[in-house]
Parts: sequence; C-alpha cells; structure tokens
Amino acid sequence: MANLATIGYEGCTIDAVVQALQNAGTQLLIDVRAVPSSRKPGFSKRQLAASLDEAGIAYVHLQGLGTPKPGRDAVRAGHPARMEVIFREHMTSDRAQAELAPQLLEFQD
Repeated sequence: MANLATIGYEGCTIDAVVQALQNAGTQLLIDVRAVPSSRKPGFSKRQLAASLDEAGIAYVHLQGLGTPKPGRDAVRAGHPARMEVIFREHMTSDRAQAELAPQLLEFQD
C-alpha cells in the first residue's frame, strides 16, 4: 500500500520543496491545483515537473483530486472541520478514486 502525504509551498523555494520531498522518500508528486501555474519561480507545472524529474521524482497533474469548491468555501468561511468532511467524501468518490488508482498502482511497493 502506498503512503500519501501532503506538502504546501507557501514561503518556500523550489529547492527547499524538492529537498523535503527527497528527504521523505517521495516517488510521485500529484499536483492537485485547479490551475497548475504560479507566479512563484519554479512552481508552474513545467518548471516543477522538470525540477522533480531531475530529483528522480515523478510528477502528474490530477485536478480532480483537489479540494472541491464547497470545501474551499468552507475554509474561507472559517470552517476547516467542514472542509475536511467535504474533502474526505470527495476522495472516496468514484471520480477521485478513478484518477488516483492508476497512479498508486504504478508506485506500490
């Protein structure tokens, strides 16, 4: 069974994020951003994928695994517990599981 973890990049450099991923033994980064671009240097899809590839980490963009709008709205309204419920329900949905399963199969121990 594959282990899943999350990482954010606010306040970080691309080098620091890649190093943290390497230190954690990450094999695959699944980018769940709705729009995989960033004004922050190194974090747009192509640049991020290239940095990860250089570090031996695979990259895939699966927007369907990101937090759905009702969950994002709940956080903005100050209800993070509600967002967690929404996200957990979302991750067990057929769509999310269909996107996630092929990726995990490739990286199972």
